[in-house]
Amino acid sequence: MSAPLALGLAALCVAAPLAAQAKPQARAKSDSAASAAKDTAARSDSAGSIVLVREVYSYEGGGRDPFLSLLKSGDIRPLLSDLRLVGIYYDSRYPARSVAVLRDVTNSKIYRVKPAEIIGRLKVTTIRPREIVFTVQEFGFERQETLSLAKQEVSP
Repeated sequence: MSAPLALGLAALCVAAPLAAQAKPQARAKSDSAASAAKDTAARSDSAGSIVLVREVYSYEGGGRDPFLSLLKSGDIRPLLSDLRLVGIYYDSRYPARSVAVLRDVTNSKIYRVKPAEIIGRLKVTTIRPREIVFTVQEFGFERQETLSLAKQEVSP
């Protein structure tokens, strides 16, 4: 055997195991790169095809919206206990044109109301010459409450 042939054969024997070890790693790298590309394609496909549909509800009924928090809503104010009846302008011919003037003692706000108007949870039912009748709506129940004018003082 010639020396160059022996040297080539020895190099081939040494290089063969190294090449065998390098191929699985290269394959593993190429397989992981291919699977990563497939995963990215699958993610982009799946992300593009997912459409979220949210159910939306709009309350069209009368009174307070039951889906709103009472704490955030201004509908609970004014309370009947916070109101003082200041005056009544009563029209005996057309009671529907009568006007009552109320004052909120907590913030000094003035309310001028007519029959069938709503202030918070209070609905003005009737205005009489010396009193106003409210329908109070609380927790699904209704009750009638009356505010009266203070008694007139008789001057001597």
